[in-house]
Amino acid sequence: MTEKKIGGSFIIEDVDFHSVVTPDDFTEEQRMIADATKDFIEAEVLPHDEEIEKLDYHLTVELLQKAGELGLLGADVPEEYNGLGLDKVSSTLISERLSKASSFALSLGAHIGIGTLPIVYFGTTDQKRKYLPDLVTGKKIAAYCLTEPSSGSDALGAKATATLSKDGTYYLLNGTKQFITNAGFAEVFIVYAKVNGKEFSTFIVEKSMEGVSIGTEEKKMGIKGSSTCSLILEDVKVPVDNLLWEIGKGHLIAFNILNIGRFKLAAGCLGASKDTIELTAKYANERQQFNKPISSFSLIRKKIAEMNIKTFALDSMVYRTAGLMDSNMSEIELSGSDAGLASAKVIAEYALECSINKVFGSETLDFLADEGVQIHGGYGFIQEYKVERIYRDSRINRIFEGTNEINRLLIPGTLIKRAMKGELPLMQKAQALQSELLTFVPTRTFEQLLEQEEYLISMAKKIFLMLGGIAVQKYQLKLEEEQEILSHLADIMIQVFSMESAYLRTKKLIDKKGEAHCQNSIEMTQVIVHESFDIIEHLAKDALSAMESGDILRTQLSILKKLARRVPVNTIELKRQIAKRVISAEKFLV
Repeated sequence: MTEKKIGGSFIIEDVDFHSVVTPDDFTEEQRMIADATKDFIEAEVLPHDEEIEKLDYHLTVELLQKAGELGLLGADVPEEYNGLGLDKVSSTLISERLSKASSFALSLGAHIGIGTLPIVYFGTTDQKRKYLPDLVTGKKIAAYCLTEPSSGSDALGAKATATLSKDGTYYLLNGTKQFITNAGFAEVFIVYAKVNGKEFSTFIVEKSMEGVSIGTEEKKMGIKGSSTCSLILEDVKVPVDNLLWEIGKGHLIAFNILNIGRFKLAAGCLGASKDTIELTAKYANERQQFNKPISSFSLIRKKIAEMNIKTFALDSMVYRTAGLMDSNMSEIELSGSDAGLASAKVIAEYALECSINKVFGSETLDFLADEGVQIHGGYGFIQEYKVERIYRDSRINRIFEGTNEINRLLIPGTLIKRAMKGELPLMQKAQALQSELLTFVPTRTFEQLLEQEEYLISMAKKIFLMLGGIAVQKYQLKLEEEQEILSHLADIMIQVFSMESAYLRTKKLIDKKGEAHCQNSIEMTQVIVHESFDIIEHLAKDALSAMESGDILRTQLSILKKLARRVPVNTIELKRQIAKRVISAEKFLV
């Protein structure tokens, strides 16, 4: 078990590499779960890939039920309800390994994640007994219904209503939910509606209830093999026993389930990124131009190296976060009378990290998909080559589970709220830094392996604190209106989490295997840290220029220059070495 950390504390504290979970720490049991998922996808799903992509409801449900037989639908469900009750690292491995299944992975992921987890964490004992065993086997498929035609990112602006009957036995639900994954074949719907038009609440709605109907399938850019329809509710009588948790607590369920959904989405993006590297490296070795494989050309090698480097960072971030969640979720007593409140509190702890993973993961996969198509050339534009589908399918991830713009506002917003509640000494750290910066002298020499990288991570955190302190002092309560500044602060936090996760993983690898066996990881970490620091420095200059002017700006830029002083590394040569290894292995390489 990892040491429990306060969510968001990484930006103001040093982290010991011994305390983080990495993919190199998987147990034999966890590896077996991952292999079982991979084997199922390759044996049962991929042979039917073309049929699934044509949206075959019957086939998708049949395969979901086969997944249920293997326990893949019950990873996060407690054993007392026929689930496996696995740790978060194990369930994350399942989400990652599902990626080869394209649209089917989405159907399964929506069912086991945002479809089932509201009942797992917020349901009553009776609700869990009634629904979870069937959801675990796939006898019933779940869907999550939050979005409406007029409310996407503004979830609390929903217009669906729930009116309690005069005899108090049922709620009458009316409204339309839009873009609902699995809607075409789901039997159980997690629906959000406002009681008496005011109190945002959550209900378990069954397809068999009178007044429930399903709209036509949306014609989508990608993920064509998944069902996406509207759910239409017309005077649907939902028993009071199907209210999930309490009236007016729907926002806590919605946002906390979305936190987990964002994290699981990042795990899926990780798996798809690894698949893209494998497809692209193999193609680059096979494709001949000018009488030699295109993998021998430097610019192609540069692309493949960067694809592997970004995926290494994401891999490190995802499992670091899974470890953090495991350290916290062991506290949840799902059978307790206060399970809902306890679940909301525990899940919310790492909301910030979940958003970071979602943004970085979705944008990493988009980058890889685009480069994958580019390396394939004209063939990448042809449907016969899977990279074309990866490119189309990847685009939705920046919109799913809260757009990346919304998540970029949530990241610093959540941090500041936690600081205001006294949960994090953010402002104290920022104030202490102000006096330190007046006499700050940058370190000039670095003798140990990755010593400069460790130093740059600490400087990046100081830059964040410097900017955050200025922003809070200047704008105070109006800071939430300065979306560009908040976005810059979010991007700095994302880069810090990325570079630090890669660094901590590599340090742990060196400690375990020795420097000689970790050369690829060492070189990738050097590239990640230095290129991330370049991004951070640019964001900081941009933010300072927006917040300050004249002599004050010149003073702040002078301080930033001292904080950003470093010796550049030869990233061109590092990427050449990384590419050589990845091209030889024809797969993602640590």
